[in-house]
Amino acid sequence: MRVSPDRAEMIRQFLVSITEEMKTNLMRTAYNLIITESLDFTVGLFDRQGNTVSIGLGLPMFIRGMAETVKAQVEAVREEGILPGDILLTNDAYVHGSHLNHFVFTLPIFWQGEVVAYACTMAHWQDVGGSLRGRTADIYSEGLQLPTVKIYREGRLNREIAAIIRANVRFPELAMGDFRAQVASVRTGEARYQDLCARYGVAAVDAVIAAVMDAHEAKARAVVAAIPDGEYWAESFMDDDGVVEGQRIPIRVGVRVAGEEMTVDLSQVAPQVQGYYNAGATAGRSAAQVAFKCLTTPTDWPINDGAFRPLKVVLPQGRVVSAVRPAAMRWWMTVPMTVVDTIFRALAPAIPERVIAGHHADLLSTNLFGVDPRTGRFFSSHFGSSGGGWGAKLGEDGVSATICINDGDTHNRPVEMLEHRFPVVVRRYQLRPDSGGAGRWRGGLGTIRETEVLGPARLNTPIERTQCAPWGVAGGQDGLPNRLRVIRADGRELPLTSGKVDSLELEPGDRVVVESGGGGGWGPPEERPLEAVAEDLRRGYVSPEAALRWYGVRFDPDRGTVEEVEAGGRARRGSQRGG
Repeated sequence: MRVSPDRAEMIRQFLVSITEEMKTNLMRTAYNLIITESLDFTVGLFDRQGNTVSIGLGLPMFIRGMAETVKAQVEAVREEGILPGDILLTNDAYVHGSHLNHFVFTLPIFWQGEVVAYACTMAHWQDVGGSLRGRTADIYSEGLQLPTVKIYREGRLNREIAAIIRANVRFPELAMGDFRAQVASVRTGEARYQDLCARYGVAAVDAVIAAVMDAHEAKARAVVAAIPDGEYWAESFMDDDGVVEGQRIPIRVGVRVAGEEMTVDLSQVAPQVQGYYNAGATAGRSAAQVAFKCLTTPTDWPINDGAFRPLKVVLPQGRVVSAVRPAAMRWWMTVPMTVVDTIFRALAPAIPERVIAGHHADLLSTNLFGVDPRTGRFFSSHFGSSGGGWGAKLGEDGVSATICINDGDTHNRPVEMLEHRFPVVVRRYQLRPDSGGAGRWRGGLGTIRETEVLGPARLNTPIERTQCAPWGVAGGQDGLPNRLRVIRADGRELPLTSGKVDSLELEPGDRVVVESGGGGGWGPPEERPLEAVAEDLRRGYVSPEAALRWYGVRFDPDRGTVEEVEAGGRARRGSQRGG
């Protein structure tokens, strides 16, 4: 069907606006901070086959998980069939690829008696039961598992399933508030999509969706075609799996470019681990798609499956990003972040001008739980995501204090809200000086968050990348890695060997200090303009000692200027290191 350009653009924008309204409604009606403040959720529209039509800005890592979950949910009820008013629900970690905290609600959208699309939301519930200890070694200790169920049948709530959910979570009033918010969101998507069909007709809507997908595919193919053909490999690593301490997890990634197509090979990523850092295959494929989207069509909306047609992913079962039951999945998101980073690293020799240096690649989340001395009630809270430094790129310093790449549009939580809800005081929350890697363009800065507990509590932290520093590109230096410190009320600092602690007892006055890493630099440091170094010094991003060591300049604080320690010394250092 031919659709005029003006009408096609109106339909395209209508699709984007539907997912934005779904997102707004969910954000404003949910109960838990992780949804209302951190925005740890994503909404989407999917076609009759379950292919992505439009994803609302949210977590990029949900981009594949949602589409695969919609397809799996529809297949699970195929024999029974779907009727108007049905809503499907699952939190199956091996279907959506992440942890059990993610509940996926899918509503089939009917028009004139036929399913024409699906509305879906995937959101993080703060608690789904399971062990309070941070360290888990199988999925059964991590909480309630729901296979695909019809939580609504022809518009009527399945009260038995709702009762099972309430009985298996520690904060049922909060969980059911998030439950209702997700239902409201998919119903919003249903109503608006039906409005779209009524205004323009199903045939026109389908034609525009197909045309948008084809256009995004063509653009992605053109970008890939400009990358030199070849096979590119890179390797990084994770500290450990949280169970076998100190045993590194290798992340080896290959990228093959042939004409207009790209293949990301994850077959040499480490096998699934004993600890809780595994992810399902949809998360592994999502990591490849996130990197591909950044390189090819980063600003094209709506985000849809057409943009990924030139991408192939090699991912056998049983890898740490394609784990199978009963692998633990609690901290599923960490390894895929480094997979994205490593894909960029692999392509750096081919297209250094278009890739970003390494970034801090962790949520820097801490979980405190115990009894609130102010109320006498049990509490459990996740403090994060605090953000960190991103890598620099050609022409631009890395951004500072920004959430890691796979969590995209999630936000840090306001200090005032945390102190109101939980028995803590945040003593400081600031940028971390000297954390960004030096370079022609400097890596972004990490943050320092120091939190004091007001009553007895226990601490879980799954912080990663404390050993594998964010790397530089094209001669740029590495940024500082992530770091965890625990300081007792009397000033003693605990000797920690990593960023992971499990159920550590804290007393009033103890402090937890989380220092997020900085981004890697881009280009040789000696090429950074003196005025840029001076501005870094004036703002406190770089200390005088680091400026002398990295850039060979001395800072005059009275005049706010810098000068070379030795005339021509910066150029000579560049020559000595090979330019």
